[in-house]
Amino acid sequence: MTDAGDERYLVGGLMRGLDVLRCFDRDHQTLSLGEVARMLGWRRTEPFRFLHTLEAIGYLHRDPVTKRYRLTTKSLEIGFSALANLPLPELAQPYLERLRDRTNGSAHVGILDGNQVVYIARAASRAILGSTIHIGSRLPAHATAMGKTLLAAHSDAAVRHWLEHNDLERYTTTTLADVTAFMDELALIRSRGYAISNAEFEAGIRSVAAPIVDGAGEAVAAINVTAPANALHDDALERDVVPAVRDAAAELSLAYGRRLEPSATMGPA
Repeated sequence: MTDAGDERYLVGGLMRGLDVLRCFDRDHQTLSLGEVARMLGWRRTEPFRFLHTLEAIGYLHRDPVTKRYRLTTKSLEIGFSALANLPLPELAQPYLERLRDRTNGSAHVGILDGNQVVYIARAASRAILGSTIHIGSRLPAHATAMGKTLLAAHSDAAVRHWLEHNDLERYTTTTLADVTAFMDELALIRSRGYAISNAEFEAGIRSVAAPIVDGAGEAVAAINVTAPANALHDDALERDVVPAVRDAAAELSLAYGRRLEPSATMGPA
């Protein structure tokens, strides 16, 4: 952690206070005094002054009935500020890995560049081999779930201007090559907050994507899961994959600087 010669400058109380804060996580959202002591291997009364101080300065809240502590938004702001300073690919990686493990598909983050989606981060499936997607890959935006998600973040007028300079090339029998059908698809994506690609770029491959938004509510990227169509059948999509992708998008957006309500959907830019 630090050179031995610098140990004289360490503030033991600060280190111990941070140890207390680190006890709170996804699996321990509320804790009692005794539970904190057991987790840290301290005597039962030892964490009291740290908990009391953290509560007094606004980093913890103590329920007056249950006597249990939880983190406040003030404490979360520290972590989110640090996360927001990470480059998006580095920030996204743990979210991609959790999404991959939750769905057994390959997970990616992509950004819109002209008429293409550029893949900037990925977590390859452990179960499905042979993916040709790698960081830096470019796929046609109109034929991919991430591309449609990012195009749907713009107004109809902006998309129609985009279409004046970009053709809806057909790659498979399910590619949306008709302008009216494509605009209707973008409207549906805006209303429900996610996009599906039904083998529109590559036969036999399905994908689900949702937007990653910044602090201003702008869609800066998209996150997806891709797998063979037989693994992403309709029941699995609705029950497992869509909620997983939307959860990952909301969590990553939150880390990137904006709190999303669970029912929030993407609106036009």
